[in-house]
Amino acid sequence: MSTKPKVVSLFSGAGGMDLGFLQAGCEIIWANDFVLDAVETYKKNIGEHIIHGDITKIDSSVIPDNPDIVIGGFPCQGFSVANTKRSMEDKRNFLYKEMLRIIKDKKPKFFLAENVKGLLSMSKGKVIEMIKNDFRQLGYNVEVTLLNSADYGVPQARERVFIMGNNIGKENIFPEETHADKINASLIDELFFENKEPYITVKDAIGFLSDVEPSPNPIMVGNRKIYNHIAYTNVSDKFFARKHNVHQFDICDYLREWRKKANISVKKIDEIFGYNHTAGHWFRKDNNSGSIPKPSDWWKLKELLSFDDKYDKAVTEFIEKEIVFEQSLRITNWERPSDTITATGPEIHVNKLRRLSVRECAILQSFPDDFIFTGSLNGQHRQVGNAVPPLLSKKIAECIKQQIEISEKILVQN
Repeated sequence: MSTKPKVVSLFSGAGGMDLGFLQAGCEIIWANDFVLDAVETYKKNIGEHIIHGDITKIDSSVIPDNPDIVIGGFPCQGFSVANTKRSMEDKRNFLYKEMLRIIKDKKPKFFLAENVKGLLSMSKGKVIEMIKNDFRQLGYNVEVTLLNSADYGVPQARERVFIMGNNIGKENIFPEETHADKINASLIDELFFENKEPYITVKDAIGFLSDVEPSPNPIMVGNRKIYNHIAYTNVSDKFFARKHNVHQFDICDYLREWRKKANISVKKIDEIFGYNHTAGHWFRKDNNSGSIPKPSDWWKLKELLSFDDKYDKAVTEFIEKEIVFEQSLRITNWERPSDTITATGPEIHVNKLRRLSVRECAILQSFPDDFIFTGSLNGQHRQVGNAVPPLLSKKIAECIKQQIEISEKILVQN
């Protein structure tokens, strides 16, 4: 085609998906995200065309007309299992509704949406069927697939749902897998994997940084200039917890009984403790919002309510315990693709002295070395973890671009 396909990007984050489309030869003409530090990172690396703001308050007229492609990873928190007849009018799905709105108004040739694997099983598959039907009602041929980034040369096992649609009568094509788990392959698998490359391991990708001390400043490692090699050092696998098993319901009933005897209101207890609604949770029998007082508050309550010694030991005796399993305390495996890079706590480095740095996580997400993240350490990790791996995005974008080019050639010939 004579010009690059024009892309509108929604829920852009730091720009992982956008970067892939740029690398595939597309042009991002407009982008949007609500998180300021992600927008600043986007501007620094991709361009000033991103708008910081709430998409629900941005009129479609602000967005350029006639984009070839609309992309984005809409959040899925609003999908309630209670209502299987949701549509664009359901306010609980307002962010999903915004993507539908813009696709309806701008009528791109293709759209691509990304989401978590759990979307497929929500409400026993009814949610994903609703989504497909909503897009089909806009006149799109829709395909949904689950892709693992490791199968495409990304050094990370990251499964995500991709929803692709087009209104130009073309097939929705996803890229062919290029890599496979050859180490754990059976004899039959080995024949099937013959023309594929082995998975890229964590060691392959970030082994060169294993002995490099984290630094807030750019550093040279060989001939590579490395930014954002900053990391948390909290790698403890122990924590303090109550020595005895105690049920919040029992403590709640006990405290309510003694509060009534003392004839003191919850509001008065809050005032005495200097809290704002905190004390109320001690008298609320609710697994979601009820709580047990910490030891210092327990002793102060004992003075105030004059209760007996029945639960003193259960509530106030603490011991150091080992964490048996915790996502945030896993040590990364050196000899295979990394586990999914998340937006919360990065895994512990194999040296057990620190966690993976922002740059190491970014490399495992397939970001190039010169893509610089801005904001706090926590914010940078969030930006990296929320991103679509640019390499996978590029390969999907190449498929979409090819279909658009074929369609335009047919139009010219006719």
